[in-house]
Amino acid sequence: MTSSRSNSVHNSVDRDEDRDEYFDTTVRLRNPNLELLDQDILYHLGLGSESHDLVEMFGDIKFVCMAGTPKRCESFANYIMKELGHKLPTGTRLQDICEYSYRYSMYKVGPVLSISHGMGIPSVGILLHEVIKLMYHAKVQDPIFFRIGTSGGVGLEGGTVVISEEAVDGLLRPFLDLPVLGKIVSRPALLDKKLQRELKLLAEPDDLFPTLIGKTMCTTDFYEGQSRMDGAFCDFTETERMDHLQTLKDNGVVNIEMESLAFAALTHHAGIKAAVVCVTLLDRLKSDQIHYPKEVLEEWQQRPQALVCRYIKKYLLKKGKILNNVDTSCCGAVCLKSPRRFKLVQQESESYD
Repeated sequence: MTSSRSNSVHNSVDRDEDRDEYFDTTVRLRNPNLELLDQDILYHLGLGSESHDLVEMFGDIKFVCMAGTPKRCESFANYIMKELGHKLPTGTRLQDICEYSYRYSMYKVGPVLSISHGMGIPSVGILLHEVIKLMYHAKVQDPIFFRIGTSGGVGLEGGTVVISEEAVDGLLRPFLDLPVLGKIVSRPALLDKKLQRELKLLAEPDDLFPTLIGKTMCTTDFYEGQSRMDGAFCDFTETERMDHLQTLKDNGVVNIEMESLAFAALTHHAGIKAAVVCVTLLDRLKSDQIHYPKEVLEEWQQRPQALVCRYIKKYLLKKGKILNNVDTSCCGAVCLKSPRRFKLVQQESESYD
């Protein structure tokens, strides 16, 4: 029985690996139950399908860029705003659209949405469910999703930029296992290969760091799950740790983080083109802890942002859509359909733990 399920999953992976482009420009929700709702409340974003005019607010979105922390999310929003030549009116600032949800942060700069996804598979999974639904309600056409983050290198020095070829779990399997109704549902964790190649081509010869495509291992834990010996618990030896990390390297793993598996599986399941671009903060074959100065780490974290920004700028220039203007509508103004329903959404969002 297990063999049959495994073969079915891997056959699905093999069929899907050859698909580089998604020809249906609409987001697939795969949930007919949503059509029966009076209002779809996106609890963790503080938005609703009938309380807010989501088409007016988000209908022009082309790029959804996710980062771990609210600070990194805001930093990218300001960076992309400068790079696209967008100027805010004097005395104004970018608005955190999700400020009343108290869970995630979200900033809009023209066709770019910058969102914090928190830490780990559960957090990014919850966010993706609601952001994918947001794209559907906003009637967004053919969006491109990016995860921009940090990782530990496996045989790579700190500061290296990695474009994930595929995401694998702690057992090196390229799919996300999710218990649903007491049964395991396996979803292939695939990323768009054409998008990977396009990003790699944007690495410039005068960059002071290498950019490469490689396999990313995604774990459900920061310490034991990543072979660290500096957590509260450790039941393995230094030799066992090094043997395992070397095995990862031998199997093509070049970096380790905690979100790519869910990010790849859910975007692929929705038919959304997606890429994961992370910088390494250390070589895990040499150390468990980061010893670089804060200024160095901050500069490193800007490297994947710069690569994704190059892609966005190239795309928009090709379409003739670089902003270069002052427009309050581009910075995330909230548009309400129903103040009464908006109040309900706020109350629901604030009470939802």
